[in-house]
Amino acid sequence: MEEDTVISEIRYSRDHVWVRSDDDIRVTLGITDYLQEKLGEIYSIKLPEEGEEIIKEEAFSTVDAKFGRRELIAPISGEVIEVNYEAVEVPEIINEDPLAEGWLLKVEMPSGAELDDLLTEEEYEEYLSEEAESEEE
Repeated sequence: MEEDTVISEIRYSRDHVWVRSDDDIRVTLGITDYLQEKLGEIYSIKLPEEGEEIIKEEAFSTVDAKFGRRELIAPISGEVIEVNYEAVEVPEIINEDPLAEGWLLKVEMPSGAELDDLLTEEEYEEYLSEEAESEEE
């Protein structure tokens, strides 16, 4: 029998998007604290509509911020079932609280298997320190 993943465990992509399991097939997505700091003040964000599909490793959103424009890359595939319109209308909440109020999308995945490809918090921290080292060189 497969182990149940811990509900509300957060996983991270190398593109700085977090994914929180809401149940076996539903997840919430947002950008990491690291990315919102790197972007600076977020001026606007464009999100897909409910019912649209996002595809793993393809852009699903564009963020305009103080330090430029950035496409957000989907860490998983699935159907968008809810959009945080408050984040679209008041993008500062993404800067202020990227892990809670500043979530972006809720997505229903065809399978939870894609979550296994994402980094745990520990692995993500390690990845960030490697990134920081390579930027200093």
